[in-house]
Amino acid sequence: MTASPPRTQDRMTHDLWLPDEIVSLRAEARDAVQRSVAPYAREIGQREESADSFPWVAFRGLADEGMFAVPFGAEFGRGLNHPMLGTCTVAEEIAYHSSSLAGVYDGQCILVPQTLTFATDELRARLIPELVSGRVAFAFATTEPDTSSDLTAVRLQTVAEETADGFVVNGRKRWITNSVAAGWVSVLVRAGAHGDRATMLLVDLTSPGVRIGTPDLKMGHRGQITADIEFTDVQVPRENLLGAHGGGMSVALSALVRGRIGIGAAGVGVAQAALDLAVERLRTREVFGAPLGAMQHWQFVMAQRATEIECARTLYQKAATLVDRGDRTAEPEAAMAKAYGTRLANDLVREAIQIYGALGFARQVGETGESVRLEEMYRDAKILEIFEGANELQQWIIARRLIGRDVTG
Repeated sequence: MTASPPRTQDRMTHDLWLPDEIVSLRAEARDAVQRSVAPYAREIGQREESADSFPWVAFRGLADEGMFAVPFGAEFGRGLNHPMLGTCTVAEEIAYHSSSLAGVYDGQCILVPQTLTFATDELRARLIPELVSGRVAFAFATTEPDTSSDLTAVRLQTVAEETADGFVVNGRKRWITNSVAAGWVSVLVRAGAHGDRATMLLVDLTSPGVRIGTPDLKMGHRGQITADIEFTDVQVPRENLLGAHGGGMSVALSALVRGRIGIGAAGVGVAQAALDLAVERLRTREVFGAPLGAMQHWQFVMAQRATEIECARTLYQKAATLVDRGDRTAEPEAAMAKAYGTRLANDLVREAIQIYGALGFARQVGETGESVRLEEMYRDAKILEIFEGANELQQWIIARRLIGRDVTG
């Protein structure tokens, strides 16, 4: 395994407009990730998913370092003035070493915390300390076997029938992050068998009638373990309603918009790691008697990519700042941040593999044990363009604002 290369970000990027609390948090998060994630990241990225392979050591290490407290106010957490910006900054630092752990962090610290803002005070007081401490993993479930980016209520096959005491839930959710380890899930359901509105419920995954499926075997993001959750006559008390009955779509979308900003930040982390690896290779690999970096082609390509990373980082920081200032949608900036940052991650990892040649393509050189993590990064990067709203959906969101919904639909 090759050592981590020097960070070009430290000499190329100036956090000129960032609040002091976020500049300090970035340094703290970088140290925390180096201790809690980096030593385990390669094993997590290579091992096959199973119910027993949830990355508890790295997960709880981040919690112990205070990273799960970043999204929350002083009552439960850090009390930052810019909690969304802070959380996305941490996500970028995690993704630099492990994109899949950044996905886990997104679920635990962006998606679920936003849904919990709609919970009762009693539920928040009970569950947020469990989340912040890392003692309990949480999940967020909107996707179904036949429903992903299109979450309109009529498409949902997971149904909650209202009873005198609460709800009875039946159905199946798919691709659910953390499900194999989670204690609770925020789940989007159709409000009644013939309803045209959705409801968001918080479900205890130890409830009778809940079954967690076999973990999915994915091309990448193997630390972000996903599996189906099946609900059969699951009783959910009324106090576990998140927001208004029939108002679940607004709860889900408010979480997903924030999640997209976080995934954009993760894309920046992956892109930055790929750039650093590429620059190190260009400086040290000799071709035809000169460093590979002497070739003007790669000079121009890397200069362009460094510029794009700066743009992508600014996009997610702007979108997160809008959320922290109270913008309920942060669109189209959230869509731009997600689509641009994740596309850039894929482009840069692919180019870094080209720069490393066969060594970049190999998982490990048999005779020497040499290994560059680009093979893992390439497998991981693709899902960033797909989950939490495929990039095509993000482009549509941007186009609707740009051209007008009366034309785009």
